[in-house]
Amino acid sequence: MPFSRRRFLSGAAASLAFSGLAGRSAAQAKGETYRNEVPGYGPLVKDPNGIFDLPEGFRYDVVSQAGERMSDGLLVPYKADGMGCFAHGPDQVVLVRNHELKHTDVNYGPFGLKKRLYDGFDPAAVYDTTEDGVPMPGGTTTLVWDLKARRLVSQNLSLLGTTVNCAGGITPRGTWLTCEEKLLSAGQGGKKDHGWVFEVPAVPGRLAAPEPIRGMGRFMHEAAAVDPKTGIVYLTEDQHDGACLFYRYLPNDRADLHKGGKLQALGFRDAPEGGDSRNWKGNVAWTVGDWKKARWIDLDGVDNPHEDLRHRGHKAGAALFARGEGIFFGNGELYFTCTSGGAAGLGQIMRYVPSPREGRPGERLQPGRIQLFVESHDRAVMDFADNITLAPWGHLLACEDQYSDRPVNHLKGITPEGKVYTIGRNAFRDAAELAGACFSPDGSTLFLNIYWPGITLAVTGPWNRFQG
Repeated sequence: MPFSRRRFLSGAAASLAFSGLAGRSAAQAKGETYRNEVPGYGPLVKDPNGIFDLPEGFRYDVVSQAGERMSDGLLVPYKADGMGCFAHGPDQVVLVRNHELKHTDVNYGPFGLKKRLYDGFDPAAVYDTTEDGVPMPGGTTTLVWDLKARRLVSQNLSLLGTTVNCAGGITPRGTWLTCEEKLLSAGQGGKKDHGWVFEVPAVPGRLAAPEPIRGMGRFMHEAAAVDPKTGIVYLTEDQHDGACLFYRYLPNDRADLHKGGKLQALGFRDAPEGGDSRNWKGNVAWTVGDWKKARWIDLDGVDNPHEDLRHRGHKAGAALFARGEGIFFGNGELYFTCTSGGAAGLGQIMRYVPSPREGRPGERLQPGRIQLFVESHDRAVMDFADNITLAPWGHLLACEDQYSDRPVNHLKGITPEGKVYTIGRNAFRDAAELAGACFSPDGSTLFLNIYWPGITLAVTGPWNRFQG
């Protein structure tokens, strides 16, 4: 099944459509840190500023960086992770950006060292504080970027008091779902339970109400994606032991996710005892291109006080996935990464096609289907794919998140045939992961984050120059 292709919103964007050039196979250049399975955009050119390497003809602008003073007088927090992009007038976009700060990272938060900028801040705007009363530093910031002028218009704090905000997902209502990738019970560094999803409107200059969406469950949330047709929210889980589930949330009211709903986990119809997608330890459940019919398992006790939701779900018949991370919904299908999946442990990408009766009576007669779309066997091709997005020309883009003896992370592209190529490389210090990749609605600009210390970039260039 081909990738979905977004419609372009202007004549300028329409010129980005690819011309389908025939390509040659691309081997790994001597001394390079990557290998392309198709040429893509050509070899990477070393950035003289030592921030981000790109192919010839591409450029980046630094949108924002950790420690800067924001429009609200606070500081840009560190650890920039997942991010969503929203239209904001004819030439501007709004970015909502996660900051994956844990409760001990208060000095890297928006109030600076020893919370020196905290005086006068409304405590009601904070979800939780540490046990000594300091606001939990995790949350989101909201930025306005002018596409034409290539400049930052404003940035402000938009959610505070959460912890380890990893990835998330945009909604059709113009909001961002930000996910806590941390199970923290009250009394373990904070005063409230953590492990929730929060909703942040993409409105500049505004703090979101810090209310968790409890119906989506409490677990090690990674990312979320909403089917605009049905309003169903799909959720990934990232436990480092790799025994994770893939979830969906059937909301009672798709316009208000706080009004409750049903949380379920995906199982394989041919493995009622609980399937295993990981292909670990010689137990190869499927090969690239294989499809499995899905069934969805109802879950109870989703507030998860004993932190055993995934184990209960698997016992009830839900399949295991290896560290579910980035997820993105295209046109009638979604993709999500399993960072440490596969026989080589280098990562998998799954594709899920919902049932025509998804979440409704009759679904069992026409079940959804899940495919092993990509599995890496070569570290130089793809190594721990994390955040993903769908490019306007129909390719997936994946951010690598590998902290290993190979001190570099890349931005990868994946063709509809599952062939991988390299678009960019983190050249900044500390070999940080890349995260938050998302496109402007007109298709002209790719935004992404260098996680540490926290740098947001806007990448532009000849996207129509792809060589297959």
